[in-house]
Amino acid sequence: MEENAAARFERGTDGPKVIVVGIDGSDSSWRAAAYAAGLARRQGAKLALVYVQPMLPAGAAMGAPVVDATNEVAEELMAEIRSATERLQGIYQVRWEFHTLRGDPYNGMVQMADELKADAVVVGASETAGHRIMGSVAVRLVKAGRWPVTVVP
Repeated sequence: MEENAAARFERGTDGPKVIVVGIDGSDSSWRAAAYAAGLARRQGAKLALVYVQPMLPAGAAMGAPVVDATNEVAEELMAEIRSATERLQGIYQVRWEFHTLRGDPYNGMVQMADELKADAVVVGASETAGHRIMGSVAVRLVKAGRWPVTVVP
């Protein structure tokens, strides 16, 4: 028996319905968010802003100041997003939501893109020189080949 076509998820057939963008407070992530917001507005898609709070490497002391600091970054990002939304209210209408989780940025982005059934993923280009060895989150997302990925410089 054929599966009901309406119940089946098919990525990107009528333009994106959900665009996931990774933000971390860096300039490139804000440019990525602005780009993704423009896409979401033009396509009538929902914009999901995702901040993955970094965890310390295994063996490092897990102190309350580190957890407080990453929570503070999440709160600051949320405040900046709300402020930008209020400034643009009435000019641009974008449906958006903010998600934060702890872990490795790549795995966190994959988890959120899968959970939200993302049609597209947008990230800022890495501003860290050390990514030559392990690869940036953006490169790893592209190599995963599961969603269209836009890397914003």
